[in-house]
Amino acid sequence: MRYFVQAGGREHEVEIATRPDGSVAASVGGRPVALDVVTFSERELSVRVGARVLDLVVEGSAPQLGVVASGTRTYVHVESERSRVARLAKGVDGAARSGDVRAPMPGRVIKVFVAEGDEVTAGQPVVIVEAMKMENEVKAKGPGVVAKVHAAVGATVEANALLVTFT
Repeated sequence: MRYFVQAGGREHEVEIATRPDGSVAASVGGRPVALDVVTFSERELSVRVGARVLDLVVEGSAPQLGVVASGTRTYVHVESERSRVARLAKGVDGAARSGDVRAPMPGRVIKVFVAEGDEVTAGQPVVIVEAMKMENEVKAKGPGVVAKVHAAVGATVEANALLVTFT
């Protein structure tokens, strides 16, 4: 299956296939990547890429995921090829909605940094969501103007809940 992964302002095309023997074949940007995957639970896995081993914890639900590796949390947007084709077929303009900020996981809003009409830059913190006793800074994906703040301090939010809308 082909996936489009957006992380750090860049999009990567990732191809994943399970072989008949249960092993995983992967390529990133068309280049093969040697890896082994051991799944401990639905949210915890260990991945060996070359000589490097990463223990991963996945948070949230697709398309917005939080991934904790080696104590560092990263947020990624993962869209399968099927989802992308369906979205484009429906005429949903991804560019117009790509600036929306959603909760990466269930939690409680403890701080909102922006108000309607504020101009923000890519990577600027807009909301902090507390989950599992950790504060998760949710940042703007790109520059824009805040159209609406949906999050309120103290509110409990579900994974993928809309927090801030940009124009």
